Amino acid sequence: MDKLTVAERTLAVKSLKGWAFQDNGISKKFVFADFVEAFSFITKVALFSEKMDHHPEWSNVYNKVEIRLSTHDAGGVTQKDIELAEKIEGIKK
Repeated sequence: MDKLTVAERTLAVKSLKGWAFQDNGISKKFVFADFVEAFSFITKVALFSEKMDHHPEWSNVYNKVEIRLSTHDAGGVTQKDIELAEKIEGIKK
């Protein structure tokens, strides 16, 4: 999968509320009511990620989850990252 151009990446990130280009990837911080809600979210993201065979970098501290998406084989953001971010946004709603 090819890395998105700057224009493609900029347009895609604009459509993803709260996501930002950072360190050759896209990232977002999510805040939940408590640890259980945060962990439930992580579990749902993990299932989507596994089906897509595209796995995020993330961290979790109590009710906060930070996710970073990048396609390492392509050396940056690809359409696969955008698709996973869109699925993540669907889970959060």
